[in-house]
Amino acid sequence: MGRIICVGLGPGDPELMSLRAHRLVREARHVAYFRKAGRAGQARRIVEGLLHPDCVEYPMEYPLTTELPADSPDYIAQLTAFYDQWTERLVTLAQTHDVIVLCEGDPFFYGSFMHMHVRLRGQALVEIIPGITGMSGCWTATGTPITWSDDVLTVLTGLLPEAELARRMRDSDALVVMKTGRNLPKIRRALAAAGRLEQAWLVAHGTTRQQRVQRLAEMDAADCPYFAIVLVHGPGPA
Repeated sequence: MGRIICVGLGPGDPELMSLRAHRLVREARHVAYFRKAGRAGQARRIVEGLLHPDCVEYPMEYPLTTELPADSPDYIAQLTAFYDQWTERLVTLAQTHDVIVLCEGDPFFYGSFMHMHVRLRGQALVEIIPGITGMSGCWTATGTPITWSDDVLTVLTGLLPEAELARRMRDSDALVVMKTGRNLPKIRRALAAAGRLEQAWLVAHGTTRQQRVQRLAEMDAADCPYFAIVLVHGPGPA
């Protein structure tokens, strides 16, 4: 019986993969990864040039991404079916082979594999290889520590209601806001309401060649790629 091994690839720079992740990727003969239809996929781009010539690839293409609201019944139904189908396929494959599932960042930190992990329990041997989180790569790109001394760090998702975002932004020293994209206008308004907009940064494609670091207040709210994180640093020593 084989295993399903989800490998955290880190924030984007292939050199920031762990030694274990790098070895597993190079030795893999069966590799699966998530991607949007018609795209290479961020995880697949990170391992470009590392895969064995005999490796069989399994692109797991989402049926939809931002075409419908994430809380709509149709969106939920299609994503549920997608995760169910690929769980079944991976379980079948793992009966005879080890299968590497690629995941950017850390698999257990807002990773898509979490939706499959809960389905795989009791069906296959599953192993998780942790990775450097995307937010760690992004705050390092700003050149300033995200927290100091006794600062409190809050990690938020842009999917939260605007009022809830603003409340939590007011109540914390340092902030990380994930899942920006089309939520960026709402995130900007919440930061402004919390009095934190002028302190906020947006880091897109952190640690990669496409990396972009900008003051959030100085950029167009519509100019936000999918792989982007909003940061507010802690106040630091008094």
